[in-house]
Amino acid sequence: MATEDGRKAIRIENPIEHYYSRIGSTLSLLCGHQASDSREFNPGTELPELTPEVRNYFSASSLSYARLGEYRGKRLALLDLAQNPGTRTTKTFASLVLVARAIRFIQDSGQRIMILTPSSANKATAMRDAVQRAIQFNLVSPEQLSVSVIVPKGSAPKLWESDLYRNSQSQVRNPVAIYSGAEPSSVKALARHVVENYGTAFKDATGVNLWYTLDLNNYRAADVIRAFTEAEHFPSGLPRLHVHAVSSAYGLLGHAQGYKLLDESLRRRIPHPRYFLVQHLGTPDMVLSLYHGNTDKVGHPEYSYDERTGLFEQKSDPRFPYMTMDPGETLDTTFYTRTPVTSPLMNALIQTHGGGGIVVSLHECLKRYPQIKALLQHASVKLPADPRVIREWSLVMAMTGILNAIDRGLISEEDIVVHGSGCYSLHDYAPLPFAALHTVENGDMLKDIVFKAAES
Repeated sequence: MATEDGRKAIRIENPIEHYYSRIGSTLSLLCGHQASDSREFNPGTELPELTPEVRNYFSASSLSYARLGEYRGKRLALLDLAQNPGTRTTKTFASLVLVARAIRFIQDSGQRIMILTPSSANKATAMRDAVQRAIQFNLVSPEQLSVSVIVPKGSAPKLWESDLYRNSQSQVRNPVAIYSGAEPSSVKALARHVVENYGTAFKDATGVNLWYTLDLNNYRAADVIRAFTEAEHFPSGLPRLHVHAVSSAYGLLGHAQGYKLLDESLRRRIPHPRYFLVQHLGTPDMVLSLYHGNTDKVGHPEYSYDERTGLFEQKSDPRFPYMTMDPGETLDTTFYTRTPVTSPLMNALIQTHGGGGIVVSLHECLKRYPQIKALLQHASVKLPADPRVIREWSLVMAMTGILNAIDRGLISEEDIVVHGSGCYSLHDYAPLPFAALHTVENGDMLKDIVFKAAES
């Protein structure tokens, strides 16, 4: 399962298969109540039998751990969770497990399922990739399983082309909608509107079960893998800081859940993990909540324009960028969630066990880019020479955040692991053509698209 090279880099093949029974029990623990507690459709928590086809389906879930060297006396390492060439994002893990639950339900019942999910782009690509893999390995037919996604218009260039687009019939059955409204995170409300108001009518009219998958526990149940692999392959007896570029911090909450599920003997030897959040100026809500107890502008420092540098600057708060091209910039549309409901959970973990957070700017990422590019080469992660072609900034943001935090004396831990949750450029994918996307302005327009897809 795991291989190691001379640089102490560890690659772990198919960890979902390796921890399959533990993922199954975690699903029962976290998600077992969903079907009974809601009138909405839920396929249950059972996973399909581990046949050769199912093993191949899960083979996209590899990850790796590699040491990056030291920086100002701190040991840096990378947990690379974005190795699936079909997505380059950690959303692969949860998407594969979610779709596996749908596969098992379809195999047992013969009923059809359409997954409906809002996304800032990466989850949409990963869910479409998982559905395509399920069809590719003959676990379900194209008629039995499909997925509809809705993303903000600004995220459309991040959507990956795949066989779900290239096959004309699959393109119709698996529509991609883009929301043209001003608030990107409203895609969640639109998808919920469809499920809550039309879910039953959808099943009656089309014979298809509509499954809304955006639930924290659906993702935590897969992200426990991070803690399981850490404990087995690269544990530490020192307090370890886990760094992650976050919108809602689902991945870190999954890691914390995985640590909680470790054997007691392991937890006695491995100190409780500490978590460090990295955000951008467009949505710094989790960092504001952590340090100020709110997500409004109360804790946001004032920036002033410096004619000498041509930048906006502030020096009052080391947890915010000292320099930026725009105090309200959107560095990456992946990070679009405002006032996430997960903030109280992360605040409690950090306040109890240690950690922190920081906000970064595009200017800081570009300034650090050559340094980050050199560090990541130790983990065989090759950033493009020209940062202008990058379309997923998560990894660069996380690296910038931790290096800034070390420079500013915000970090006490010596052992630091950066969670590489996403990194891709225009060289890694072909964007979905805009003509293939359906523009919607409200929930009823999305409902019409979903109904039409199921009836095709």
